[in-house]
Amino acid sequence: MLVGTLVNTATVITGSLIGLLLGNILPERLRDTLMKGLGLCTIFIGITGMLGGSNSLITIISIAAGAVIGELCDLDGHLNRLAEGLEKRFKKGQDGRPSLAEGFVTASLVFCVGAMTIVGALNDGLTGNHDMLFTKATLDFVASMIFASSLGIGVLMAASAVFFIEGGIACLANLVAPLLQQNAATIPEMTVVGSVLIVGLGINLIGVGKLKIMNYVPAIFLPVLLCLFM
Repeated sequence: MLVGTLVNTATVITGSLIGLLLGNILPERLRDTLMKGLGLCTIFIGITGMLGGSNSLITIISIAAGAVIGELCDLDGHLNRLAEGLEKRFKKGQDGRPSLAEGFVTASLVFCVGAMTIVGALNDGLTGNHDMLFTKATLDFVASMIFASSLGIGVLMAASAVFFIEGGIACLANLVAPLLQQNAATIPEMTVVGSVLIVGLGINLIGVGKLKIMNYVPAIFLPVLLCLFM
């Protein structure tokens, strides 16, 4: 059941190690250009994923309610404090280099928030179909190389987030299967909401804004309830 998750975790680790080795070779200007290019590709992936829904009201309500839940729980703050705690323990203290917290948070959000993560992990747990996570693993391999070369060792540590989040969703999939099967629109609507967050991640990556995407994560799961009534 966890084959897709294990492969995805392994590709993030491998890509990060390669990226760390390339970090001292690639010039800063090239790394910055690559990062922004990845941000544009992330926006493209998000926009294409936003086209599969049939009820925009579900997306709007999910994003609004999810933001309220995320802000009240301060998910972004908790994640940053966790990463900063890891930074204090492991940081090597290189001036002018991105912090471990920045690398961990950025990579964890890119690798773990989005339609491919949720739908792929659900397929992994419900049907044993690993195709989507295999595709995601290929994308994450390239992304982790670029991120690690720019953001450092924090990207490597984000592999643990990939394992626990994707593996957790896959393991819990059997528990929510009856609820998801009641309405065929549930997964497509979850995909649309996740894709909106992917666009937000892309905006952060190209430096246009600084959205607290983690505080919107609860929105991804709200269509499970909303599709029962709408």
